[in-house]
Amino acid sequence: MNRWILAYDGYEPASEGLREALCTLGNGHFATRGAAPEASADGVHYPGTYIAGCYDRLSTEIAGHHADNADLVNVPNWLPLTFRAAGGEWFDLDRASEEGRLLSYEQELDLRRGVLTRLLRCRDEAGRTFRLAQRRIVSMDDPHLAALETTIVPEDWSGTLEIRSAIDGRVANTGVDRYRNLPGEHLTGGTPPRPDDPETSALRTTTVASRITIAIATRTRTSAPAARTHRTGPGWTAQDLALQAAQGAPVTIEKVAAVLTSRDRAIEEPGEAALAAARGAGGFDALLERHELAWAHLWRRARLSLDHADVQRVLNLHIFHLLQTASPHSVDLDAGVPARGLHGEAYRGHVFWDEQFILPFLTTRFPEIAKALLMYRYRRLPAARRAAAAAGGRGAMYPWQSAADGREETQLVHLNPRSGRWLPDHSHLQRHVGLTIAQNVWRFHETTGDLEFLAEYGAEIILEVARYFTGLARYDRSLDRYRIRGVMGPDEYHDAYPGRAEPGLDDNAYTNVLTAWVLRKALEALALIPEDRRTELCERLALTREEITRFEDVGRRMYVPFHDGVISQFEGYGDLEELDWRGYRERYGDIRRLDRILEAEGDSPNRYKASKQADVLMLYHVLSADELDDVLQRLGYEHGPEQAARTTAYYLPRTCHGSTLSSLVHAWVLAGADATDGGGGEEAWRVFLEALGCDMEDPRHGTTAEGIHLGAMAGTVDLVQRRYAGMSTRGGVLHLDPRLPPAIGELRLGLRYRGHWGVDLTCRQNRLEVALHPGAASPIRVVFGDETVLIRPGDRWEAPLRQGRPVPDHD
Repeated sequence: MNRWILAYDGYEPASEGLREALCTLGNGHFATRGAAPEASADGVHYPGTYIAGCYDRLSTEIAGHHADNADLVNVPNWLPLTFRAAGGEWFDLDRASEEGRLLSYEQELDLRRGVLTRLLRCRDEAGRTFRLAQRRIVSMDDPHLAALETTIVPEDWSGTLEIRSAIDGRVANTGVDRYRNLPGEHLTGGTPPRPDDPETSALRTTTVASRITIAIATRTRTSAPAARTHRTGPGWTAQDLALQAAQGAPVTIEKVAAVLTSRDRAIEEPGEAALAAARGAGGFDALLERHELAWAHLWRRARLSLDHADVQRVLNLHIFHLLQTASPHSVDLDAGVPARGLHGEAYRGHVFWDEQFILPFLTTRFPEIAKALLMYRYRRLPAARRAAAAAGGRGAMYPWQSAADGREETQLVHLNPRSGRWLPDHSHLQRHVGLTIAQNVWRFHETTGDLEFLAEYGAEIILEVARYFTGLARYDRSLDRYRIRGVMGPDEYHDAYPGRAEPGLDDNAYTNVLTAWVLRKALEALALIPEDRRTELCERLALTREEITRFEDVGRRMYVPFHDGVISQFEGYGDLEELDWRGYRERYGDIRRLDRILEAEGDSPNRYKASKQADVLMLYHVLSADELDDVLQRLGYEHGPEQAARTTAYYLPRTCHGSTLSSLVHAWVLAGADATDGGGGEEAWRVFLEALGCDMEDPRHGTTAEGIHLGAMAGTVDLVQRRYAGMSTRGGVLHLDPRLPPAIGELRLGLRYRGHWGVDLTCRQNRLEVALHPGAASPIRVVFGDETVLIRPGDRWEAPLRQGRPVPDHD
């Protein structure tokens, strides 16, 4: 099996949506789904092109509520290209398949080169046979360009071959079934700018509310002389080309597209800029050469390899889609990273907390991209402050779902398709997203050592988040501790107490523990900043000594609930009923959406010890064992390996994995468990493979067709890097604690750490090697077991392992 190829043999309409998502091509600026160029949105195919940060807002009434929904806009489709012999019908993939005239069909995505290839043979109704080869790229070299090369061979006929190349602006956001009754017509205008040469066409549209101008221009060339007819209509423009084809002689059509918007820099007007870009672009081969070179540079920086071909291929796919969503071209954009990538319309293209799973990989390979994503949050700090003030607090209250301007985009109601009822949605109470953002800032500083970013931007985020949570915490005299009430944790199946009218839970352990951790880091961030800048920052934020003292007090006395010797997910969790897990599995089989099942029965998951996804166990993902022990012990609670094992064993069987992130976190926790086979055992490996296949195998019955799960994809790569290789960055040193599972014999990583490009790690079952490139500016310190090692430029350091773990000193 080729580790760099995702291949499909045969055409399967039922799987087309999944293939389109997985075969999406992008460059961080825009992405286009892997739909057939001749197809339109018809229930089988869903062409979609999405531009980073291009949102539009429409209003509607839902279940008696007024709702403003911001969508990542499906922009005009640049792909349309079809063919026919004169007098025949235009090629239609589905019709040819249904009538038995599709003789062969292959599709292949080359991950190393970023090229999507399609090969097919078909006959038209008159019995004429065509052979087609098609290559597609979205340029990683030029963020505005894409190209499609189509070669057609008439196998058994000669005559006139007709080609139709179009730009279709008659598109809407209709790619998610549950949204289709909501407004999705985000484009208006559809005027074609006048092309300045016969090869080009263009279409210019504007988003309805955000008034972003979107211009797409194409240049269509053929390898043989062709007569051209230009056609236009409301929202579309096309060229019909006619040329003479000879039996067995290939005819090649090149279509180059330029995608620009009024948000782009260094342009005067998007329509004219798009036409100029399309007209001036090189031919397909020239574009491909530069595109492949750009990808080669990316893969060099993203080095991660292991000796398991099946796993490596999926990891390559995950890295590929991560870099298509957030690439070096993202650095100059003001855009967050959508939870479903630029690959579809699920979650409306909103930005959640997925940076938690995405930034660790980017920070150690592409710190400039990670910094750009953090700057997206910094620029929305004013909106977070306004939200906190509107809620009666101070500091920054970041939204659970974000889009263009940083306001809360979370829906007020959601539809249960099992019952057909619209239900209140309280997921905006997941205030912990702000803690994630603050933690991401700190982890970025730890890994890069970028004190300038911390002083100029990052500390302000951390302090304002700390200020908000300090205000959210209320002192309970009976406990002599601070408590946070009325929030939700990561587990979205619990949003209220049984019988209580108002939503929210008290003392969610994940929220409270991270609050204590962030408050401590806020104080550390202040201490790191040079005194003059610290004074200026405190004055600008009106941060007083009294408030800093409160940070210290709340951070030492946060309340964390426990029951039955384990950390409680929230106060009162231990009093909930146990669910009849076996009975529900026997009745329903797949119970990942247990919330919908229970609601349709007139029940609620709020009554049960049953979680959608990891909640308490998320603490073991975001904090190292030492960090978590330290936080809890500073709060006055005992915590160590034995309690961690009890807590893990308690929650694993009480989670139904209604989120793709859940299996990932469980795999992480299990891989960290002490076991004789190197960490976590067979169960850890099984759950990791399950997390690895969340999109490739699409066990959630079609949701990947609506967009990949980018957090889960990036998280599997991060698990290999930080769990199996055991890499973490704390205290200005690189910590290594390899935990290779038995299925992996060798793991190699190339990292960027604190400005050093050439840090190479090789982990084997019996040995760890660390090498620092000779051109590195300075040594690095590595902590391995109880040993601290100084590795100088050009040095290679080795240490023995036993089953993927350090050999104890006494051996």
